[in-house]
This record gives sequence, C-alpha cells and structure tokens, in this order.
Amino acid sequence: MKQTLASSILQSHLGFNAFRPGQEQVINAILSGKSAAAIFPTGSGKSLCYQVPAIQLRGLTLLVSPLLALMQDQLEFLRSKGISAASIDSTQTREEANEVMTGVKEGSVKVLMISVERLNNERFRSFIATVPISLLVVDEAHCISEWGHNFRPDYLKLPQYQCEFSIPQVLLLTATATPQVIEDMGLKFGIKQEDITLTGFYRANLNLAVQGVVSAQKIPVLAKWLMPRQHQAGIIYVTLQQTAEQVALELKAQGFPAQAYHAGMGHELRQQIQQRFMACDKGIIVATIAFGMGIDKSNIRFVVHYDLPKSIENYAQEIGRAGRDGQASDCLVLANRENLNVLENFVYGDTPEAPAIRYILDEIQNSISTTSALSETASQSWELVLNSLSTQSNIRPLSLKTLLVYLELFEVIKPLYSYFAEYKFKFLATEEITFARFEGERQHFVKAIFDSSDKAKTWFTLNLENLNNIYPSDRTRVLTALDYLDQEGLIELQSKQMTQVYQVIPKQLDVEGLSKSLFLRFSEKEQSEISRIHQLMAFFETPQCLSKQLATYFADQHSPDNCGHCSVCVGQVAQFPALPPLKPLNGFDFNEMSQAIQNKLGSHCTAVLLSRFFCGLTTPIFARLRVRSIKGFAALEHYRFVEVQAWVDVSYREQV
Repeated sequence: MKQTLASSILQSHLGFNAFRPGQEQVINAILSGKSAAAIFPTGSGKSLCYQVPAIQLRGLTLLVSPLLALMQDQLEFLRSKGISAASIDSTQTREEANEVMTGVKEGSVKVLMISVERLNNERFRSFIATVPISLLVVDEAHCISEWGHNFRPDYLKLPQYQCEFSIPQVLLLTATATPQVIEDMGLKFGIKQEDITLTGFYRANLNLAVQGVVSAQKIPVLAKWLMPRQHQAGIIYVTLQQTAEQVALELKAQGFPAQAYHAGMGHELRQQIQQRFMACDKGIIVATIAFGMGIDKSNIRFVVHYDLPKSIENYAQEIGRAGRDGQASDCLVLANRENLNVLENFVYGDTPEAPAIRYILDEIQNSISTTSALSETASQSWELVLNSLSTQSNIRPLSLKTLLVYLELFEVIKPLYSYFAEYKFKFLATEEITFARFEGERQHFVKAIFDSSDKAKTWFTLNLENLNNIYPSDRTRVLTALDYLDQEGLIELQSKQMTQVYQVIPKQLDVEGLSKSLFLRFSEKEQSEISRIHQLMAFFETPQCLSKQLATYFADQHSPDNCGHCSVCVGQVAQFPALPPLKPLNGFDFNEMSQAIQNKLGSHCTAVLLSRFFCGLTTPIFARLRVRSIKGFAALEHYRFVEVQAWVDVSYREQV
C-alpha cells in the first residue's frame, strides 16, 4: 500500500511516471515512520526523497542546507508543482520573512528551507519550537562528520535540535560520503544500517581524464581542448579569484565565450552571470568553488579543473555537475604539483597555535572563578561573541567553532543557548495605537518594555535590567512580545551581536593537559587533511581505471573494473611534470625579511606566525595589524609551508 501511495504522489503531484534507483526505498522508509539516509550521486534525484513524503506528512518538513543557492532550484520546482514551499534567509525584508513565518504557523507552508546558521537565531528557535515538524531534512549531510570534507561545526548541533523541537524523523542527503562518514552520520542520528540507501557512485556518461601539464602550458593545452567544445556549456574551476579573472581574459582573447565568477564580485553581478549561464546552451564559466553549489543545469557538457581540486570529495562533487541529462560529458584535470603548496597552505593556516588554545581555556577557567566568587550555587556559565574571541585568541572563526565542538566532545562545556546581546526597535505605528492592541496586565507589560528601554531619537534599545527593576519579566516572554509587535507591523525590530552561552561542566580544568590534548587533536586533523590532498594526487596518478577508483572511494563496490572511457582505460596514464626549481630557502636573509614584521608583532611574534606571514596566510592578528603592506608578506608563497616553517624555526631560534 505504501508503495502505491508513493507512486500515486509521484505521478499526481510531481508528474513523474517512475522512480529512479533508490528513491522509492528511501521514501517508503520515511512514510513508514523511520529515519533514513540517501547516499546518491550528484544529479540522481535526492531531493525527491523528501518532496514526496512532504506532501503526505501532516506537519512541516524542515530542510537545513549549508547554502542559500542550494535551495533556490528546489523552491522553484516545488512551487511549479503547486506545493507550498518557502525559505527564510538574510536577503529577505522583514515583511517577507514575517509572511513566510505566518504561512508556516498557519500550516499553509508545507516545506521550509533554512541555512544551518538560522538555528543560531534565538527568535527563530523560539518561533520554530511552536510549529509541529514531521521531518528534518539535512542536505549535504556529510558536513556533520568531522572526518568528511566541508565539516561544518554548526551541523554537529542538529541532533540536539531534533530533540529540542521534538522532530520524530530525519532524512540525510548527500552525494559524497566515504564509508567512515556514512557510519558517522548514521550514528549521530540513530539511523539503522538497513535504512541507509547507497545507489552506487559510478556514472557511465562521465568521461574522466587527467593530463599532466606545466602551468605555463595550461592555457594553450586548454584552448586546444576547448576548440571542439566551444559551442557547449561548461565550467572551468580554479583555486584563486585572480586566476579566474586571468584565465577568463585569456580565453576571451582567443574567441571563447568565457566569463569569470568568484566570491569577490558583487552579489548582483554574480546573479546575472549565473542566470545567463543557466538560460543558454553554451558558455564557459571560469570559477572558484563559489560557483556550482545548487546549480541544476542538465546540459553542462564539460567540467575542467584548471587547478587541482581540494580533495577527492570536492572533485567528485564538482564533476557531478556535468551531464545530468545522461548525455556523454567530459571531465578534464590539468594536473601538476605547482599549486600543491597552495592546497596544503590552506590547511596549515587553519591550525591554531598551542598558546591560542591555552588562551581559550584560560578564559573558561576565569569564567568558573568569576561565577564561583559571585555565588557557590550559581550555574557555571561562559559567554562569548565568536568574532571578538577569534580576534583576541588569533584563531580563525571556523577553527574556533571547531575548537568549541572539541571542548563539547571533551565534556568541558555544554551549549545552553544563544542570544542577541542587543535588541533595537522603533515605532512604525503611534505608541497609542500600539498599546491599544492590549488590555489589562498585557498592556502594562508591553508599556513597561518601552518605558524601561534606552531611548535615542528614533530607536529604542531593550534594557532587561531596567525592565526587571520595574516589572520583573521572563526574557522569553519579552522577546516573544517584541517579535509579535514586529510581525504585526507595529514596530521594526533589529538584533545584533550574537552571544553564545555554554555551561562549564568541571569545577577545575586541567588547562595544561587539555591544551596539549586539543593541540594534538588539531594536529591530527591537520595531518588528516594533508593526507587527503596526497590521496588526491595519488588518485590522479593512478595506473588503474579512474572511474573504478572513484567509485570504490565512495563505497560503491558494484562499478565495472574498467570503464573503458577514462584516460587510464584508453592508455593515457597521467605523468606529472617535474617542479620548476626554487631558490633554496637558506639563500634568503631571514633577519632582513623578518625585521619589519617582528617589530609589528612585538611580544605576539612566534615562529609559526612568521612562517604564515612569509607564505601569505591570513590570521585574525594579521587582519588587525594590516600586515599585507609590510615587506616580506607572501614572499615565500610558492614554497611549501612545512619547509618554510622548518627554515624559520632554525633561523628564529638562532636570532633569539
């Protein structure tokens, strides 16, 4: 019966006659009341696995995605089928967001799409907690695994939110998950092995090719390869924004319809470029990985990696955008080891120094001492503003988020809640009209909020301390009242400075021992990421079928041993050219190169920071001190970080 129900919904609502492999199995699991996971290749119809159940389920289907771009095509598809779907995102006006929330509250919106960061918003969590949710859908679910690519610390909180909002079922969707990541995802959400569906990774219509070529010859080689494909649509991926501009310019000069695309461009320009590309049967986008997430263009005939991708997972995800219509499509990598240092240096730049980790632990220890001094019975808590703490500790924001996750795993802290430290509002209606909407105690309560707030010329700033002096009130009730007034158009409400509150679990911290353990964990993660890069290099140099090796990496044991159409199978095993020689590091004058930055850093100077400076890596302290203009910055950007660090360690030790 459930099979008939799923097929009926598929035909009557979505207009399809048959399921693709794996879809019906996943849908039946959801319709049977189970949680499930769909590990399908890019373009294999993962979205349908939640769309069909969403029509049948009584409550809301809440989809969490890492990027807004991933939602747009899905929204348009659902709306074209008459299914009420909406998103809440930072590009919307207050009125637009309120309209969506009203639809969700009334039950007219069946599918709501949000970014994972939206769940950090205290007002949104208060709102969504009042809504009956039937299904939590986690798109790009590999982001929850620390051992996968694109690990997103905020994703780690999703199992907690499932409990908090009493969501009975979860559906995990991803195209790129290794066996270790699949196991990790399933454990975190309690999904049984039999409810995890893998359809296989191999796609027979993708012709994979790797060609070894020195950087100086990449444009001529690429231009020759593009000649028979110049009337097709394709993407060329590069690592850096300036490379995107340069390659697009050189291809244009040779008559190719190439257009650069990267995150450094304005939002409107990027939108225009993407829309033109989506609407045409030809055109070449030269892009950083900012382009492609959520792109559902079926007739992309080729994907070229001008620079090496970051990992095998990124490579698989990016080539997966080609040939979604099932027609033959070509995927080329122009490979050498010349930008290997760039990939590695991105990783080394993320690892916090041991003193920076110690700084965070000292902050936690100080919060324990302060709380204990105030009251022996007080709950020990620690509040932080992420960007401020990132600057103070000199740890990049994403790495700091990861450190906080590690502290949770080490049972040092436990997340309690997040709130905005500042709420500002102004009247859109008169005070008389606003207060007249309430009677009795409620009117006194609302009036007390305004009377106790700090007043400027137009805007009020909520002052909870003043409010509790004149009208003791629960914070949640106050925010609910302001949110209601905002939704009713009586006030305009703004919130600023996200503050995260953690419970500190132990009374005493072994700061020294924990610092070492955490630094070791980051070092292990660093080496894991470096190993991932070298796995990528080994994959491109393999003398075995590329399609088979890729499928096996993603737990597909059923692909053919030899596809017959990759570059290896046709007898063209990639040979990486020898690296051009670089001047030996001991040929540089360390004292001359480092004097200016040492003076600037003062007591903050370390060998690691000097190495990052020479390699052109950014850190919060570099941003604060504006070191890019200082002599020596990025002077050794073509060298591997480990080699630069070894040289700096010796030279700096001799100097001090």
